[in-house]
Amino acid sequence: MAGHRIEIRGTVQGVGFRPWVYRLARRVGVVGRVRNDPGGVTIEAFASEAVLGRFIEELQRDILPAAEIVELRETTIPDEHLAAFVIVSSDADGQKALSIPPDLATCEDCIEELFDRHDRRFGYAFTNCTTCGPRFTIATGIPYDRGATTMSDFVMCAACQGEYDDVEDRRFHAQPNACPECGPALRLDRLDGQAATELDALAGAAELLSRGGVVAVKGLGGFHLACDATDGAAVRRLRERKHRDEKPFAVMVGSLASAQALAEIGAEEEALLTAPERPVVLLRQRQGADLAVDVSPDTSLVGLFLPYTPLHHLLLEAVQRPLVMTSANVSDEPICYQNEEARDRLERIADAILLHNREIAMRCDDSVGRVIAGIPTIMRRSRGFVPRPFYLSRPVARPVLACGAHLKNTFCIAMGDTAYFGPHIGDLETVAALDFFEEAIERMQTILSVRPDVIAHDLHPGYLSTRYANARNDVTRVGVQHHHAHVVSLMAEHGMQGPVLGVAYDGTGFGEDGTSWGGEFLVCCAGRYERLATFRPLRLAGGDLAMREVWRIGYALLHDAYDGAPPSDSVALLGDDVPETSIALVKQMVERGLNAPQARGVGRYFDGFGALALGRARSTYEGQVAIAWDQVANESILDAYPAEIDRTRTPWEVDLRSAVRAAVDDLRAKAPAGDVSARFHNAVVAVTVELLNALWADRGGLPVALTGGVFQNAWLAAGIESQISNKCRVLRHSEVPPGDGGIALGQALIADAILGDKG
Repeated sequence: MAGHRIEIRGTVQGVGFRPWVYRLARRVGVVGRVRNDPGGVTIEAFASEAVLGRFIEELQRDILPAAEIVELRETTIPDEHLAAFVIVSSDADGQKALSIPPDLATCEDCIEELFDRHDRRFGYAFTNCTTCGPRFTIATGIPYDRGATTMSDFVMCAACQGEYDDVEDRRFHAQPNACPECGPALRLDRLDGQAATELDALAGAAELLSRGGVVAVKGLGGFHLACDATDGAAVRRLRERKHRDEKPFAVMVGSLASAQALAEIGAEEEALLTAPERPVVLLRQRQGADLAVDVSPDTSLVGLFLPYTPLHHLLLEAVQRPLVMTSANVSDEPICYQNEEARDRLERIADAILLHNREIAMRCDDSVGRVIAGIPTIMRRSRGFVPRPFYLSRPVARPVLACGAHLKNTFCIAMGDTAYFGPHIGDLETVAALDFFEEAIERMQTILSVRPDVIAHDLHPGYLSTRYANARNDVTRVGVQHHHAHVVSLMAEHGMQGPVLGVAYDGTGFGEDGTSWGGEFLVCCAGRYERLATFRPLRLAGGDLAMREVWRIGYALLHDAYDGAPPSDSVALLGDDVPETSIALVKQMVERGLNAPQARGVGRYFDGFGALALGRARSTYEGQVAIAWDQVANESILDAYPAEIDRTRTPWEVDLRSAVRAAVDDLRAKAPAGDVSARFHNAVVAVTVELLNALWADRGGLPVALTGGVFQNAWLAAGIESQISNKCRVLRHSEVPPGDGGIALGQALIADAILGDKG
């Protein structure tokens, strides 16, 4: 007999990994033990060398769907002459590495039980097993055992305990295991002062929804605000109460077939919709789809997702129609996740709250994805993905906390050869958002048992994340340029050390030359970058106000393109609702540089062209006009507006003034906005490809990395990738968001590299 200790790291806790190892060991004839430990799972196995070889081979070959083995290490140990293979208690000592899986969508076996009238869990809203159910959002520590979750207060009944203890049962050591006799329970609270319905909580909520009501529903990582997505009055009522003017609502549908009736769904979209993470997926809405116009009033896209908890399945079955399921908050505030908090914050929004008594340990909003030019791309990485680690091709020398961006904030903690994104925080515009940011960081540090001694932050001194970093006197602080971080995040996703030729297109980012960047061509390694080219800057009259009143950017385009004297009929394109006095004031601000910072972001060009061609003077949410400008484009138009590259400047500058003048000529001639949009898109693609081909040849054929929020635009991503030299390797995002929700990973690696260079 030989003995081997097998140490496994990855997502191996909370997914039924130990009972699976137990059954495999018994089948092949191995004795010994398996246990959870802070680093993952440890197996001590005893058999002949031939049997142990087969055991280790099958461990890696037939892995469970929800598990992931990242590292398997073997060492030889003395034979112990044991009689059987057993599962032993977790080891809480040693260096911790987070192996808690993300929250897992309800599996088919549990759904079958949920609707089986003869099953003891029929209609039970908290049904789960080792392959599905809450994980991260109920975890209070590691190793991941019931005592370190918010289920610790629920004592299992004899039947549930029997399942939990039976290694052959699919609920063996399922930490959230429960049933109607011993587990969490639903309750419906009315907020209109009326007596609670006599019906049960679920039926009462379904009745309210069917009558046009708004119900707050407690999910895995927080509350949703729900209403009938086919009822225009109900959707408008929710918009008014939530103070959300035009930003689209997400819609939950009961089945894939229901989703297909509402939106155009290809194979990639179907795979994303039905993935275990169950993200909201942005899809093109079908003509005549049975959804209220106000679900997504100014876009042809609709965000659909499938139920991911038993409660969702039961509610959709009871209502028999699609439901708006949007984050339960007032706009710009964090999602509600505690019962009392929901009662206090939602009393003026919801007619009732469908809640339960299982606490949420960490709020975690829904993830969002989209298929972009053939690649399924996570645009917001949160519930279902967090805290799944990224494994780094080069370990960091010391633990690093990266604070992320100001908009779409997500932080990241890197330690050793792993990096962990925190949940989606959102825009750090309010004290409440900052409190959530700090709370989430503290909880993640507690779960990881780490106190990073390095903090990476954005260079912008006014961001709340930067102020948070600067208030920490117990750490080494490292400022990181925004677009450098974008490129290095994409490099990390592809396991590359660099250098790469990065193209970072977004709306804004603090630049080292005093302008706002966002149209950058950079040669990057983790520790340094070189800026090779950028876009000609525009003056943003009013600073951040210009991003809401995008007509100001439209005027800046005209002022620049016509050397300060735009023709009156071009200014008229800004629309009748922009007063002449306001235009005159903005003209002065632009000419004097008074509260009119220079901005090079490609996203601002999208806003400016959209303002002129679509008559959209204002934007009610970030990216609204740019998205509309993308969607209106006429795909049959193949020609492009002219664009120049000024090679006399350092860095080179992309100059779109001739494109502005050509677009104005088209608009004067009453050309459709879709044609103008297509020629603009083609111009940006053409000038980007021209620049890349020149820089790529000059720099020895480096891989090209396309990153930044603008590359959520499929026309640009596909156009550049198809037209660039076929010898060039092009990197794009998939698991790491291309927008600001992904830059924290790059910040962490850059900070570590900078400190390493200094050391």
